[in-house]
Parts: sequence; structure tokens; C-alpha cells
Amino acid sequence: MQSCIFITERNNCPIFPGGENPRIHWFQTRMANTDLPIRLPVVDSHTAGEPTRCVLALPDSGVGSVAQRLDHLRTRHDAWRRAILCEPRGSDVVVGAYLLPPEDKSHAAAVVFFNNTGYLGMCGHGMIGLAVTLAHLRRIQPGKHRLETPVGVVDILLHSPNRVTIRNVLAYRLRAAVTVLVPGYGPVTGDVAWGGNWFFLVGSHPFPLDIRQVEPLTAFTWAVRQALTAAGVTGTNDAEIDHIELYTAAHEPANHSRNFVLCPGKAYDRSPCGTGTSAKMACLAADGHLAPGQPWRQEGILGTVFEGSFKWAQDGTGIIPTITGSAYITAESTLLFDPADPFRLGVPE
Repeated sequence: MQSCIFITERNNCPIFPGGENPRIHWFQTRMANTDLPIRLPVVDSHTAGEPTRCVLALPDSGVGSVAQRLDHLRTRHDAWRRAILCEPRGSDVVVGAYLLPPEDKSHAAAVVFFNNTGYLGMCGHGMIGLAVTLAHLRRIQPGKHRLETPVGVVDILLHSPNRVTIRNVLAYRLRAAVTVLVPGYGPVTGDVAWGGNWFFLVGSHPFPLDIRQVEPLTAFTWAVRQALTAAGVTGTNDAEIDHIELYTAAHEPANHSRNFVLCPGKAYDRSPCGTGTSAKMACLAADGHLAPGQPWRQEGILGTVFEGSFKWAQDGTGIIPTITGSAYITAESTLLFDPADPFRLGVPE
């Protein structure tokens, strides 16, 4: 597959053979401040209904750890994130994945996940989708592989072209039974937990977790998130809690729980949420309600399921979760960024 083509590559430009078109200079001038290409190859997938867009070419991502390269991408090339994921080329539902070379050459790849509002430490559904994408591209075969993220190394087991188990980073509950006053709703109590992202998990609420209730569920969870910020409730090192997870009993008897997860960009997770399932199991483990190795079937708002389990971390600080799910390729495509397009950088928020 062709790598990213920049308009400064004048001599062998696939758009204008020979590079002699009179618009070339104008294109170069207009694109100079964003460094966006004309063409950008991507592979789209969905994991249990939640989409992932894997970017196969990217700007200079800097050097060092994945966390350091994330900072470089955020400070130097954030226009790419918006152009790739925001309307009209994307939507607030899609999670992006920059595919990077690994720092440790024995690992399969490194990845930086991002969405319409910023960057993610880890993304469970995105990691499953990325593994299926790598298999689709014939970059990995069934078996065990390691992928680097900004928050640590994630082990994956590719069972088949569409079925993946991930061993996530450390998950733990930071605070239990935290109560905040939510304007318009009253006091809401939940747990603060880390599963690769920060979550506030709420089991006591008046809402049925049904796809037909998405609007009131979104309004409630967004109000909870704002209340957490107003009350100064944070994760470790004052990290913002940017995922709100509601849970109830499962709709299907084969499953253990059903959830609704509001993501940072105010879109709800169509999947059962891999990092949210990890945070949920950390809370269950802390309360003695889930034993190491015991299966946990997490049902999402669409009725799709992630299968989870955990083992205790060696240092006793939390759990090491495993999540199994399925993903499917939905498109191989090329995003086009015409410098004359007023929305080549995405529709403004």
C-alpha cells in the first residue's frame, strides 16, 4: 500500500504526473502550516459495533517512548487528528489509531489512540480492532504478539482473523463510593477506577440501559462528568475522569452485566468498552465479588459482549485484565485532503 504522499514530493506526484501542474505551488503554500498530505491510507474496522480507523502513514512522530511520541504528535501535528476523525471525514464515534514503529524491535508495533477531542492512553476495542487490522494487512499471524501504548505494553493473542484476546495494562480502583451532587439529578455515587483510561462507575441510577434511551443516558452521564470536574474528583495525579460508565444487570442470562459508557467526546461506546470492562473487573476484584480466572461476560448497550477475566498484579496494586472480543474490517480507503476544501482540517467544534 502506498505511503503518505506529501505535496512537497513534486517529482513523482501521483496526482499530477511530472509535478508540472501550475496549482502545485499554490497547494504547497496553503498546506505549509498543517503538513497534511493530499492522500492518506486508512483501514477501518469495528469491534462489537465500535469503529476504529487505523492510519497507515503519519507525520514525523518524534523519538523515544510511545508517551513521548504522543506528546510530539499532540504539540506538532494535532491538525492531523481533527482532519482524520472530525466531520466530514469522520465522526465523534470513531477512534483513530496511529500505527508507529515499536521502540522494542521484538514487539509487533506501537500505537497512539486518539478521538475527536484528544488522545487516549489505551483503548480496548481499538486494540482488538488494530490486531485484526494488522492480520488483515498480513503484518501478524495467529499467535501471541506485543504492542506498545503510551501507558504500557499490551499483550495480544490473535486466535483467528477476527477473534482477539488482549492482556491489558494494570487496572485498579482508586476510590470507592464517591458521591457528587449532579445538578438536575441529585447525589450520584460511584467508584473511581483505572482500566487504561479513568472511569467513574455508577450502579445506582434510574435509567434502563436500552439503545432507545441513548439521549437521556448521554445527558445524565455528561452531567455526571461535569459534576466530577466541578467537585475536583480526579484520578491519580489530578488526571481528569473522562469516561462515565453506568451498569445494570445483563439482559441476557449468559452475561453478567450490561453497561453504557460515555466517552470523552460525548459519544457513547457502541461496544462493551475494553478499558471500562477492565475498570469494572478491578472494582469487582477489590470488593471480593470476582475471583482470579473467573469469567466475566460484559454486555454493551448494543447487546454485544466482551469476555473478561483477571489475575492479581504481582505487586498487589491491582489486577491484570484480559479481554476477548471480535472485530471486522469495514473499509480500506484513502482520505483526500484538497487544499481548496474549507473543511480539510475538519468541521470546527
